[in-house]
Amino acid sequence: MDFQIREAITANMKGHTATDIRGVVEDAIQRGEEHLLPGLGVFFEKWWNMTDETSKQSVLSELATAFAK
Repeated sequence: MDFQIREAITANMKGHTATDIRGVVEDAIQRGEEHLLPGLGVFFEKWWNMTDETSKQSVLSELATAFAK
C-alpha cells in the first residue's frame, strides 16, 4: 500500500468521532467498491498498531470464523 494513501486517510480522519468513523466504514462496506478496500485496510492497520495482544487474538479468532463460512 502506498504511504500517500495512509497519510491522506489519516489526515482526513483526524478529529472524527467514533460515530463518524462508523459511518465511513459502513458506507464503504455498503458501496462494495474495490477502491475503498485500501482505506479500510488503513483503519485496520491503525487499530492493530495501537491495540493489545488480547484484542488482536480476539479479532483474529473472529476473522478465522468469518472466513471459515
